[in-house]
Amino acid sequence: MKIIVDAMGGDNAPEAPVQGALSAVKEFGLEVMLVGRGDELLKELQKNGYPEPPKGVEIVHAEQVVTMEDNPATAFKEKKSSSLTIGLNLVRDGLGDAYVSAGSTGALLSAATLLTKRIKGIRRAALAPVVPTGNGGAVLIDCGATAECTAEYLLQFAYMGSYYAERVMGRPQPRVGLLNIGTEPTKGTNLQRETWVLLKKASDEERINFVGNVEAREAVEGAVDVIVCDGYAGNIFLKTLEGAGIFLMQEIKKAFFKNLTTKIGAALLQDGLRDIKKLVDAGEVGGTALIGISRPVIKAHGSSDAYAMKNAIRQAASFAKSGIIEDITENIGYMKLNAEDD
Repeated sequence: MKIIVDAMGGDNAPEAPVQGALSAVKEFGLEVMLVGRGDELLKELQKNGYPEPPKGVEIVHAEQVVTMEDNPATAFKEKKSSSLTIGLNLVRDGLGDAYVSAGSTGALLSAATLLTKRIKGIRRAALAPVVPTGNGGAVLIDCGATAECTAEYLLQFAYMGSYYAERVMGRPQPRVGLLNIGTEPTKGTNLQRETWVLLKKASDEERINFVGNVEAREAVEGAVDVIVCDGYAGNIFLKTLEGAGIFLMQEIKKAFFKNLTTKIGAALLQDGLRDIKKLVDAGEVGGTALIGISRPVIKAHGSSDAYAMKNAIRQAASFAKSGIIEDITENIGYMKLNAEDD
């Protein structure tokens, strides 16, 4: 399996993408195509002891780089020789099985939608990170790709998130919850109430396992495997969760370093604290799946280091092997309110 990596995207490029790719090739037996400025990538390989690309690593030259200052909606058109544009064209044309980038989220979303295209019938692609919860993690869909949604968008998100949870996370009959301010069907805005009706119908037809509305607290505790929401609410949920995790880790560290006794306690609990840190570390997952696009695309965090990029490449391979895109394509008729619409 070959994964195409935007080697110029992210705060730590090209170092992190190159090192992550080398690790992924060695640990997972994958092939990686690094897209970026060839001379810089060769220098980075040389720093890591490779005078030329090793077996499993290929370099595709791309002169331009899409930066955070570029217009995300038009960057891929204005910079046709960028690692973003060339990489997505390669995966679109079947020269790789999946694509990974730690670059601009907006630019990636626009380019993937217009170059790689959405699956026919999907109204909006969704960013679907796996967030830490009490049941080992849940798919949050959407976390920011589409701030204003319709009930049909959320219905499609529920299907797509359910397929991801089952195929990639190994959750049989994943529990789907609609993020809301209460569990009653009458709670929320018109959007949530209309969506509840659609999800209940899909559940009654045994197409998804909808368990009803879920409040943020219960979602974090592990009440569901898929958290469905519009991108506005999802982004707030995600950023709050990330901030709370950082805050709690800081407070735990303060508590354990108060005096000699607490330091001894910290030493005794070192393994457990390391596990907690991993739980809230986005680098462990690797990246966020962009679901609804016709080819597998993973958005890695902009600050990803080599370890996070390695995991993003692993995640991309899992996405490509999962069969999710085929699931969506085969069931698109159930995911549209008007079956005649494209």
